[in-house]
Amino acid sequence: MSTDPQVQAILAMYAGLPAPDYATLRAVDYRAGVAQMQPVPLNEDVARVTECVLPGPAGPLSARLYHPQPGALMPGIVFFHGGGWVACSVDSHDNICRRLARLAGCAVLSVDYRLAPEAVFPAALDDGCAALRWVAAHGAAFGIDASRLAVAGDSAGGNLAAACAQLARDPALELPPLRHQLLFYPVLDSGCGTPSYAAYAQGYLLTADMMRWFWRQYAPSAAARSDVRAAPGLASSVAGLPAATVLLAQCDPLHDEGWKYAERLRAAGVPVTLRSWEGLFHGFASMVGMLPAADEAVAVGAAEVRKALLG
Repeated sequence: MSTDPQVQAILAMYAGLPAPDYATLRAVDYRAGVAQMQPVPLNEDVARVTECVLPGPAGPLSARLYHPQPGALMPGIVFFHGGGWVACSVDSHDNICRRLARLAGCAVLSVDYRLAPEAVFPAALDDGCAALRWVAAHGAAFGIDASRLAVAGDSAGGNLAAACAQLARDPALELPPLRHQLLFYPVLDSGCGTPSYAAYAQGYLLTADMMRWFWRQYAPSAAARSDVRAAPGLASSVAGLPAATVLLAQCDPLHDEGWKYAERLRAAGVPVTLRSWEGLFHGFASMVGMLPAADEAVAVGAAEVRKALLG
C-alpha cells in the first residue's frame, strides 16, 4: 500500500462505504452510486469545447470535442471513458480530456457510447468504431487531422481503445489508420484469474467481484467473453498494432493483464511505453487536478501521444 497520506485517505473513505451485493446489484443503482462520487471538475480552459452528435449504428451518438486551437487542423485523440461499460459519461471524464487536449496539443473527441446491460457487447465497440469512421469522414470540418489519430481510454474505455486498434488492422472494416493507443489500466482479459486479481481482490476501489459483475453486464455469455473483440488480450496476434502507452496501477486487479499485454506488444515489435505506479489504485488517473500521481500519469500519456502524432 502507498505511504502517501492522500492515497491512504482516499482508500479509507471508500473502505467505509457499504459493499453492494453483486448477485442482486442493478446497473441503475450502481450508476446512482457512481454519480455521487464523481471527481471534482477541473477548471482547465480548452479554447473550444463542442457538443457533437454523430451517426451511430443504433441511432445518434453523443460526443464532446475539445479543440485547443480553433481554426487549425490538429491531430486527434478519440477517447473512451471508463466505468465498467456500465456507468460514467463524457461528463465524468471531462477533467482528463481537458488535460489531455492541453498537454498533448491535440483535439480530443470523447465518445458517449451505449452502456450495458441495456446494450451488451458489441454495442459499445460498434459505437467506438462508428466514431472513428465519423472522424475519418468529417473530422477535417471540425479541425481534426484524420491522418494523425490515436485512441485512448481508461479501464473499460481502455478495452474499447485496444479493441479498436486491433480492428483497424482489417481493411474491410474501413477504420482510419491509428498512430498510437493510450491505455490507462485497460480491461483486456475476461478470465479474471491473474495473480493481481488475488492480491488486490478487495480494498483498492475496484474489487475482483465488481470486475466480474462488469463482465456479466457487458458480455453475459461465455461466447461473448471469449470473443477477442470483447477481450483484446486474448488476441492470437498483436503484430502490426500502433505504438502503445500502457499506464497501470500496482494495487489493481487489472495490473497483470495490462503488463502482460504490453509485453506481448513489445515481443511483436510494437513500440511500447509501460509504467506502473506503486501503491496506486485502479482509476487514479481520473483524479487529475487532485492527486499528484494522476497529474503525472496523464502528463506521461499526453507526452507519448504528442510524440507519436506531432513528432
